[in-house]
Amino acid sequence: MTSFRTHRLRVHDGSRTPRQRFAALRTCLTEFAPYGFRATYHHLCRSAGIPVEPERDPQALVRAVRELHAARELWLAEYAGWRADRAAQKAAGVRIPDPPEPPRRLWCPDPEFHPVEPLPAVMPRILRARPGAWARCPVCEADLGTTRYRDGHHVHRLCAGCGVSLGHRAATPGPDRAALAARAERWKLVWQRRG
Repeated sequence: MTSFRTHRLRVHDGSRTPRQRFAALRTCLTEFAPYGFRATYHHLCRSAGIPVEPERDPQALVRAVRELHAARELWLAEYAGWRADRAAQKAAGVRIPDPPEPPRRLWCPDPEFHPVEPLPAVMPRILRARPGAWARCPVCEADLGTTRYRDGHHVHRLCAGCGVSLGHRAATPGPDRAALAARAERWKLVWQRRG
């Protein structure tokens, strides 16, 4: 199994083809994706300006991995402090961590609806967002006006300002097949950076 660090270095490696470097970026996303894989992928493609053909702007891949790496470094610093505190708690016999492990993401189920600010600007807010009932959105701090997003068998409540999931409930009727097919087609365009 390879690491985020290994693949980050591959993105920076100019001796590799742009396609290989792009594949390395996608592997980095499997290791760290603050909005979930799909939404973080869409965010980086937009923020870094990754073209349909990576050969046209290989530096876009570098911009994307730098943004992702900067957010990950913030999380790692928070996690290192938490681990030290947790070790002391374990030594004292505390079985349940207090506070819980720092969150590494707030999920955005709609891949095209996520915060637009750079990841390093949003990551501190993600780290402060502890599970529970929020009075305001933990990311954009907007009043919790919500919108709904259905994926398969769940209906998600999303922050109307930034798309962060505020929870979900199981949907009672079967999934809308036409809507799911349209969403799958839309994701295909996002994946190819055509949408």
